[in-house]
Amino acid sequence: MDIPRIFNITESAHRIHNPLTPEKLATLGAVLRLEPGTRVLDLGSGSGEMLCTWARDYGITGIGVDMSQLFSRQAKDRAEELGVADKVEFIHGDAAGYIADHKCGVAACVGATWIGGGVAGTIELLTKSLDTNGIILIGEPYWRQLPPTEAVAKKCFANSISDFHGLPELIASFDTLGYDVVEMVLADQEGWDRYEAAKWLTMRRWLEANPEDDFAEEIRSQLNDAPKRHVAYTREYLGWGVFALMAR
Repeated sequence: MDIPRIFNITESAHRIHNPLTPEKLATLGAVLRLEPGTRVLDLGSGSGEMLCTWARDYGITGIGVDMSQLFSRQAKDRAEELGVADKVEFIHGDAAGYIADHKCGVAACVGATWIGGGVAGTIELLTKSLDTNGIILIGEPYWRQLPPTEAVAKKCFANSISDFHGLPELIASFDTLGYDVVEMVLADQEGWDRYEAAKWLTMRRWLEANPEDDFAEEIRSQLNDAPKRHVAYTREYLGWGVFALMAR
């Protein structure tokens, strides 16, 4: 079980696999008013930066689940590095359908809502691991400005304009599902730059080290296109945020 190889290569040097900067990730932990001992579930936990830094800074405990063998190994290494391996556990596995053995004060899916077939299904999945009056965290893209054409939307990692809401519509959709939005932390363009631009150096270094690899042509194509696409499309049209929800 693993994610597509392209992600294991391009994001191999990432600690955060979304457009949040370390400062924004710390802000998210702070605004949630996490108390020591709060149990946090993170589905699609990537390299574990959220759980590891929150365990260090706020004293939470938690469990993360991710399909990437590489990222899961990096998460365990990060826990050791920060001295929190006794507080957080990382499982290499399919987060889709995962339910924690013990109820959690926070249940999160920060950027992988495909595990539940979309936002509504992912919220439904997370509630099965959530304690009474617990908080759900959803990380999701939205349109900063509506793309003028479907072709532009495709350049922003969408299949069509209808894949994402504008921010007001996204907030309203949580209301429709019966949840109060109690906090949010939004990525900014610097966050997008750090997430996307970091891939470019990683790809270049990988190409230098693996010139004869069968995947080299694909990586070269990505590196040729990614900077131009980012500055023309992703950076201008696509927003991203983490939204804290509580059921009414």
